[in-house]
Amino acid sequence: MRPIWLTILLLSFSNVFMTFAWYAHLKELNQKPWVVAALVSWGIAFFEYMLQVPGNRIGYTVLSVAQLKILQEAITLTVFVPFSLLYLKEPLKLDYLWAAICILGAVYFIFRSRWAGA
Repeated sequence: MRPIWLTILLLSFSNVFMTFAWYAHLKELNQKPWVVAALVSWGIAFFEYMLQVPGNRIGYTVLSVAQLKILQEAITLTVFVPFSLLYLKEPLKLDYLWAAICILGAVYFIFRSRWAGA
């Protein structure tokens, strides 16, 4: 598997764990003390890091740090919107579209020199 696709795969799975670590406690542990939510979130974040660190290391062999960061932000939005809608039952907003357009713009600008050379 090419390094960039393996990076995308690892960062995508990592982001699923990150999203649950950051936001699932709002639904599942909202009646518990914040320290309980923090400890549970740290436990979930362990698995995020077990995927994110190798994903970034593999990605860094072919991408710049800036490209890795923008790629991560695009993946974050791709994971967060369905999570927000389906798991947290948040309403669908047009703001998600505008945010996606902005992120796509960031992806374009950070990767355009790479694509021009291809």
